[in-house]
Amino acid sequence: MKFEVLKKDNLKRNIIIGVFVVLIISAVVLNFTRAKYRSTASVPIVDSEVNYVRPDLEIIALYINGVQAEELDSNTNYTLDTASSTCTYKDGSSIPNLSLSYDSETKAFSISPYTTRGTKCTLYFEEARLLADIIKGYNQSTRSSFSRTYTTSTTNTVFTANDGDGTTYYFAGAPTDNYVSFAGFYWRIIRVNGDGSIRLIYQGTSTTATGDNATIGDSAFNASLNYNRSEYVGLKYTEGSQYGTNENSTIYTALNTWYTTNIVNKNYGNYIDTNAGFCGDRDMASGSTWSSQPSSDIYYAAYGRLNTNKSPVFTCSTNNLYTATTSNKGNKSLSSPIGLITADEVAFAGGVYNKTNEEYYLHTGSNYWTMSPSYFYAAHGNAVVFRVASDGWLINCNVRLTNGVRPVINLKSTTTISGGNGTAQNPFIVD
Repeated sequence: MKFEVLKKDNLKRNIIIGVFVVLIISAVVLNFTRAKYRSTASVPIVDSEVNYVRPDLEIIALYINGVQAEELDSNTNYTLDTASSTCTYKDGSSIPNLSLSYDSETKAFSISPYTTRGTKCTLYFEEARLLADIIKGYNQSTRSSFSRTYTTSTTNTVFTANDGDGTTYYFAGAPTDNYVSFAGFYWRIIRVNGDGSIRLIYQGTSTTATGDNATIGDSAFNASLNYNRSEYVGLKYTEGSQYGTNENSTIYTALNTWYTTNIVNKNYGNYIDTNAGFCGDRDMASGSTWSSQPSSDIYYAAYGRLNTNKSPVFTCSTNNLYTATTSNKGNKSLSSPIGLITADEVAFAGGVYNKTNEEYYLHTGSNYWTMSPSYFYAAHGNAVVFRVASDGWLINCNVRLTNGVRPVINLKSTTTISGGNGTAQNPFIVD
């Protein structure tokens, strides 16, 4: 297969368009470099192995963001507006079952079906928008008090803090513009992490899903036999170790299975940031010393922050940061890069320990797990983790009991959207 570079036309405009004929899919693929397209150009196909009639492809006009242009910038990502773009046969007649597509990574434009009758196209492109940049472009504010529930309508507003990797931009209160459509499901954006990745929490198969429909089902945090040791508060754990990661918890097994079925097997894995992690803080609160089976109650750091001091944090130490095995940070223990929301993230969003909040965006009307350890109740021998209760408050729960599971994932910082404005009626579309 050969590619030809066209020489200057009589308007002295350079056009470099590579045309690749694919037998199986019968498509014509053009490599878009920083080339000018305003002039009509005929593009010959040369193939020494396959005898095709040499067709003409005429780019009649090129539009970027609705404005006629002469070139695509090779350093900019674009999406093709397939609804507005048109191609016809050279005589102007329509092409049956026409399909157009553009791959921003390979800069390849595809036309199907392939035709030897000649094709004329008018193409409309939009500059691809990075999802993280859109969120960062919202009005920015900060929160300093977390002792009261936060219910304010916060559309077009994000709050900033530091998470150890940089500035994180998080949602709080009742925003109406943090919905995302991805992988056949709807999600709410929790925050843009300090490394630029975007953290999402599962919303269901509808933007209006509530209760159990906003979960992937119910699960114990750890199986019925694994509740009477302190280590069972871990997303992964090792018996006899405060920070162990040898064994999967019951809930991580459920998350891993869901991820394989709905992300990996459906080819959405390339969208996922495998470096970002999920904080399961197993440090101890002041005054407590860790023991596998303590004789008196011991409290984890999140309990001290959220119940006693009302001072959530986004930072997370290496031992507590669950990351994928391929990550360059954290404990590198996860076979799949999926986790749960933290109790601190719930507090930043507007939840408060033991206080009802049915107005903030994390309220669904059902109980669901966080991944933050709370305490060990020695008298009953119960390991306890935070959950979000059906009325929106942060509360404790024995790990052997069942609650809803809302997966949390991190999209790559380079994730772009093909449409939407983040509302429930028109969510950001990641495809």
